[in-house]
Amino acid sequence: MKLHHMIAVVVVAISLVAVIQPIQAQMLTGQNVIYQTGFTTNPNWQTNNPSRNYWDPAGQYHYTIEAGTGGYAYIPVDYDRGSFTLEYDFMPTKTDETATFRFGVGSTEMDRSRGTVVLSEFTNGKNGKLMYLRVITQSNKLVSVASGQGDEMTPTYGGPTVRFEDNRTYHVVLRYEDEQKTVAMRVNEKTTGKEIWSYYVNIETSLTGMNRIYLGSVGDYRVPEGSRTAEGYIYNVRLSADVPVTPATTGVTIQPTTAPVTFTTRPTTRTTTEMPMSTPTPASPSSALIPCAALGITSVAILCYKLRKNQ
Repeated sequence: MKLHHMIAVVVVAISLVAVIQPIQAQMLTGQNVIYQTGFTTNPNWQTNNPSRNYWDPAGQYHYTIEAGTGGYAYIPVDYDRGSFTLEYDFMPTKTDETATFRFGVGSTEMDRSRGTVVLSEFTNGKNGKLMYLRVITQSNKLVSVASGQGDEMTPTYGGPTVRFEDNRTYHVVLRYEDEQKTVAMRVNEKTTGKEIWSYYVNIETSLTGMNRIYLGSVGDYRVPEGSRTAEGYIYNVRLSADVPVTPATTGVTIQPTTAPVTFTTRPTTRTTTEMPMSTPTPASPSSALIPCAALGITSVAILCYKLRKNQ
């Protein structure tokens, strides 16, 4: 191989490395754990009804949720915006007719009827014990889906009906993707690891203003006949946020990102209150090095062609 050919090959290789490196740096992400508890010690969640919502020294958190009471339990978290994953284990021991267990991330109001909230709900309604994914944006746009034909005016669900059972432990994952503007929910049986239901919804805007992990009945204004409650235990709560990872990243505790999860979906949206939508945060532009490197590669290719033609 002649010298000028070798030089051309080296230049092309360097240019390719220059292109690939910034792309990889932009795509890599890790998980920064914002909050985590296994309930081995008292998590000191704040509640307005400590006789119903309380830490159990056996390593679990007991909840009792009843519509119309405004009961809640929560823990403040250092989160406001960006992609996140909330996962937890729970076992419903009793879910009376019309009662609902709900758990997720929301604003200081912790109100299921207005934003901003991302909630998993397990409801015993007229069609049985169904699972719900419920999202309300800061502009009060409701986006929700149930694991069957639900009790609310939710859009038609096209998948098979899937019901939960009392006295069975579940692992629940709520995943918000800020760039794609989607929220997903996945439910697995804890003992077998078998996925029983998963779905995602398009929300068409970024979510902001959520700073609490919470459970309760705030915003559920129904007053059922008699005491109808959802009761059970929560275990292993973890909230993590995506953070960019580059070779220069320091001072941040990073855990490897888990493998992506595939969710079954059909777009489902419904607006509760017409208000102006917030402007999504624009994506960061690509590095200027990429077009420069591409230009360099093109120039080298032309040079090689001319050299070969003159031989």
